[in-house]
Amino acid sequence: MASDPQKDVDLREAALRYHEFPTPGKIEVSLTTPADTAWDLSLAYSPGVGEPVVEIDADPANAYRYTAKGNLVAVISNGTAILGLGDRGALASKPVMEGKGLLFKRFAGIDVFDIEVDTKDVDEFVETVARIAPTFGGINLEDIAAPSCFEIECRLSEMLDIPVFHDDQHGTAIVQSAGLLNALELQGKKLEDAKVVCLGAGAAAISGGELLIELGMPRENLVMLDSKGVIHTGRDDLNEYKQRFAIDTNARTLDDACLDADIFIGLSGANLLSSDALASMAPKPVVFAMANPDPEIDPRIVPGVRDDVIMATGRSDYPNQVNNVLCFPFIFRGALDARAKDINMPMKMACVHALQELAKEPVPGEVLKAYGADHMEFGADYILPKPVDPRLRDAVAPKVIEAARASGVADE
Repeated sequence: MASDPQKDVDLREAALRYHEFPTPGKIEVSLTTPADTAWDLSLAYSPGVGEPVVEIDADPANAYRYTAKGNLVAVISNGTAILGLGDRGALASKPVMEGKGLLFKRFAGIDVFDIEVDTKDVDEFVETVARIAPTFGGINLEDIAAPSCFEIECRLSEMLDIPVFHDDQHGTAIVQSAGLLNALELQGKKLEDAKVVCLGAGAAAISGGELLIELGMPRENLVMLDSKGVIHTGRDDLNEYKQRFAIDTNARTLDDACLDADIFIGLSGANLLSSDALASMAPKPVVFAMANPDPEIDPRIVPGVRDDVIMATGRSDYPNQVNNVLCFPFIFRGALDARAKDINMPMKMACVHALQELAKEPVPGEVLKAYGADHMEFGADYILPKPVDPRLRDAVAPKVIEAARASGVADE
């Protein structure tokens, strides 16, 4: 996809100004109680602060009553997989973590401390997060490279009694799955019958594959590819996470895999899906080309190849953006309100179905206004809600709470 040099310059300058002015950064701490008089200060700190200390010592659950713990999430990274920029280190990840904090607050009213941990060592990272965990009601891991991210999340989830959620894995998987289910419905297909190709085998791809399997896709129907080609049973270079997706197949290349495929999922890089491969897919295919900023295939050329495709990307300037902000604020809102000890598979699936159903509801006028549109309705160009849809919190969070209660992880 060709870029506009002037637009790139304008975006760079505007982005840098946005982050510097009027105050550097995007988030700050604000007070929730008065601190104007001597009496206020005696309650806020010494001697009054000792009273909730005693109550929390007597019953740790009182931390949710007397402190901000129940509405506070840590957004934590070591900067090893920053957006599409790769390993830039912990400090360079701070603008992204602050941005995540902005989104949590803007869309779900959740407060955030962003924490950048300067280590690539899994043991050191896990120990650091575990030691600060009592401060928070939940942990959102972000921009941590695979395969370390899998081990980090698993170990922290086992150690802690608060939810730990790696958004790059599960947020993408949830939103992607909701969109795919709706696209398949529009195409008259079922997930359990679909042949799926996933180009990419990182955190989002692995988690997305597992979620699709939970939703009904047979594992053998998924052909996953990494930088060396199809992940098949004859390879001896696979880590334990990729090994779960090794299938018995003669396909070795992306072109091989795409033949008669119903779904293409791209979580890789720009312009890797050829027109010929797209043309070889089954009738009425679904293409989720989610590499950013440039998708695996330019959406502008797709109609010239075939006119029966439903397509999604990771970009906001094309229809059907797969955007994690549709998920993480609201699944955390539900998890915090339920005082969940975990964000488990039933909660993730509840989020999928809530997003899936909301896309079928009439679109509010304020959403149309925000996108300069006269009309939006469930269809090929609208398979997911828009991030500014004010109904998202009320549509998703209660379903997550319900799933947390039903699955036994709520502690209200």
